[in-house]
Order: sequence, then structure tokens, then C-alpha cells
Amino acid sequence: MPLTPSVASSTPARDEPLDTRFHVETPEGIDLVLRPASLVPRALAFTIDLGIRGVILLVMFVVLGLFGQLGMGLGTILLFLVTWWYMVLFEVLNQGRSPGKQLLGLRVVHDDGTPIGWAASLTRNLLRFVDILPFGYTLGILSCLNHPAFKRLGDMAAGTLVVYREEMPARPQLPEASPLRAPFPLSLAEQRAMLGFAERQAGLSAARRTELASLLAEPLDVPAEQAEAQINGIARGLLGPV
Repeated sequence: MPLTPSVASSTPARDEPLDTRFHVETPEGIDLVLRPASLVPRALAFTIDLGIRGVILLVMFVVLGLFGQLGMGLGTILLFLVTWWYMVLFEVLNQGRSPGKQLLGLRVVHDDGTPIGWAASLTRNLLRFVDILPFGYTLGILSCLNHPAFKRLGDMAAGTLVVYREEMPARPQLPEASPLRAPFPLSLAEQRAMLGFAERQAGLSAARRTELASLLAEPLDVPAEQAEAQINGIARGLLGPV
């Protein structure tokens, strides 16, 4: 079964909230949620990349200018390479991130959420000459503003999407304790409660920690004064090895 991307919208039902998240269903039935980047962060990222390319070209032409006509000829070739391959190389070799996108927390992916490849990257970047028409990226801006996933024409042709890069959640910081198994099966809510207590207890007073832990002393079959250490051990066991 192919991946089926879709963008949720409030158009069919006016009582539903506007949702610009991009939903992808994998063949395994797993729903992926991508956050498309709007025009403003994309424009800022492009401006940063444009500035970087400008600095690179300026340095190259200053150096190559010392070699006269030969240097100017080489400069023309390098101008083409930097202009059209700068984005492609970074997108394919750096997980869809040019320096500008990386600074803004963006990346380019295929519509199904998979990493962008050479063909798609070349297509979306070569079609910039269409997006810039008639001047100042007019067609690209209009396309972004009218597309539910903020795609420019190059993205639509290549089947790509610029999204926010999701950061991996930080590992909870738990008190030092020997991992323990709970004396009874824990539901998902109970596991979260154990981890939440262990993670947040540093911000609680000793009396409050004892009060909360003592509520679980009987179910854990331990004295009240040992309940806090028991919960910390169970939480450490649930978190798994470092």
C-alpha cells in the first residue's frame, strides 16, 4: 500500500479547527505528522543561504581575478556550480538542510516524509527559474500563500515539502536508584505517573515527596518511608539503560 499524505483542512466542516499539519500514513498503518514551514521562515532561510553564496562568490572572484581571463572563465563555471548546486548538495548530503534551513530548524523531505533524493532536489531547485518569474519570486510567493502545505511550484513538481525539523525529546533526568520491577503490571497512565514523580521530585519539598509517595506504599507493599526509593527504582527500570 503506498504512502498516502494528506493535509487536514477546515474547508469541509466549518466547525473543525484549522490544521496545517501534514499527515502521512505509512504502509504499517503508522500516522506521521509533519509541520510544513510557511513563507516567512522559508524566505529567511533562503536569504541566509543567498548571503552565504554571495560571500563565497565574492571571495572566489577576488582570488580568480588575479589570473586574468583564465580566472574569469573559471569564475563563470564556478558561478553556475554555486548557484545551482549549492542547495542540491546540502539538501541531499545534509538531511535536507542547507545552512539557512538548519539555522531556522527546517528541512526538505519527500511528501511521504522520506529523505529527499538527487532527482527531487534537482527538480525543485532547477525550477526556481519559474518561481522567480516575473520578478522577485512572485510566482513562488503566490504559490506558497495559496497552497495548504506552503509549496512553491518547484515543490509541487518534485513532490517535496519543507517542514520543521522535530527535535528528539530529552531523556528524563531521574534520581540515582537501582532499577526495580513493579510488583504488579502497570498501565500506561501509571507508568507515566511513576516517571513523572521521579522526574519532578527535585522541585518538591521532602515533606511533599513523602506525602505523595506514601499514597503508593500500600499498593507497592512497602513501608511508607521506603515508598519514595521504591518509586524511583521502578521509574529507573521503566526508563531502561542509559
